[in-house]
Amino acid sequence: MKNKRLIIKDIEKCVGCGICMYACSKRKGEAGIDSSGILAVSLSGFERGATVIFCRACLDAPCAQVCPTGAMRVREGGGVIYNENDCIGCGNCIDACTIHAIFRRRDGKPAVCIHCGYCAKYCPHGVLAYEEVEPEEFRKVIV
Repeated sequence: MKNKRLIIKDIEKCVGCGICMYACSKRKGEAGIDSSGILAVSLSGFERGATVIFCRACLDAPCAQVCPTGAMRVREGGGVIYNENDCIGCGNCIDACTIHAIFRRRDGKPAVCIHCGYCAKYCPHGVLAYEEVEPEEFRKVIV
């Protein structure tokens, strides 16, 4: 069974412009990047480029395992389903994420990529893509 995922197509093309972050927040109806589930960061200078950090859709999702309210639940095929209304902002999910891909918003609640793919269509450099990935292939991508 194939699952669609946000993937990095070509990280060498990332310039850290942040358009992916703004697109993510826009999808949520937010102004600014506070609620973005993706983060573009510089790798110390133009020569080293930039990278993007987002949930890699763990199959066992440690963030969901530590959520006391069930606000984060394991999504079939990997990653999480996040229900903000059930979230108490405890931060357990943020601490449990092994790749630091869950971000704390100003209100204390988490921002996490849910693999909707919205940001990929706004990436002007072809860094991101939203594609079907076989589960076996996906395991290779996140390692």
